[in-house]
Amino acid sequence: MNMKTTKSIMLFLVAAILAACMGTTRTVPVTGRKQKVSTDNATILSQSLTEYRKYVSSAKLSTNANNTAMVKRVGTRLANAVITYLKNNGYANEVSNYNWEFNLVAENQVNAFCMPGGKIVVYEGLLPVTKTETALAIVLGHEIAHAVAYHSSEQMAKAQNINMIGQGINIIGSMVTGTNTQAAVSTISQLYGLGSQVATLKYSRDNETEADRIGLIFAAMAGYNPNEALTFWQRMAASSNGAGPEWLSTHPSDATRIANIQKFLPEAQKYYKPQ
Repeated sequence: MNMKTTKSIMLFLVAAILAACMGTTRTVPVTGRKQKVSTDNATILSQSLTEYRKYVSSAKLSTNANNTAMVKRVGTRLANAVITYLKNNGYANEVSNYNWEFNLVAENQVNAFCMPGGKIVVYEGLLPVTKTETALAIVLGHEIAHAVAYHSSEQMAKAQNINMIGQGINIIGSMVTGTNTQAAVSTISQLYGLGSQVATLKYSRDNETEADRIGLIFAAMAGYNPNEALTFWQRMAASSNGAGPEWLSTHPSDATRIANIQKFLPEAQKYYKPQ
């Protein structure tokens, strides 16, 4: 490898280090984990609100008044507990980022989601699996935890860093000479692409596990018994059609999730005060 190539690689390494520093550092509520999040949180919130409004305007909202009221009741109770926690634990400046809204959509998906800013959708297909308000609170606590933990912003920051490093590798490839050296850079680029994809999946699984932990605590803070999470996830596992290898998935396997929840329950129980 000639001197010019060596210099290029050194410049790339510097760029990679700088890329790893992109974003701003934040402490995740409850877990205390340090994370890098996008510096453009205002844009994330604005775009999320726009997409949420588009979705709700085209979705068919549930006509079941009792179930709709239950979703809003459970969601509001959780949101109030979260707001109290944020105000009392150094995150009062983030409370204004959330404009909570809870909707039940007439679709047979066994799912729910929460967008940054506190916009939450529950699908009717989830309710036969949750069965109880407490189990619904476990699900909504998990979804709310994603928003409060800034997981979308964190994933955006990671994607920006991955893209920048990948661009650096491509730049080196355009600068080097020699068949062997170019082949080596090409191999590095391919391996980096595969490795970054697997790493991103793991980041997603880690975020899911963190949301499980925080969500249990939020549910407990709102007066819902976190112990019901185990029976709920056992029902979810029984209703699923199986999945591929965990390392190729954005979510933990059912067995891993249930085992982790068992570990998280003693901590969550400390916050539980029946209402």
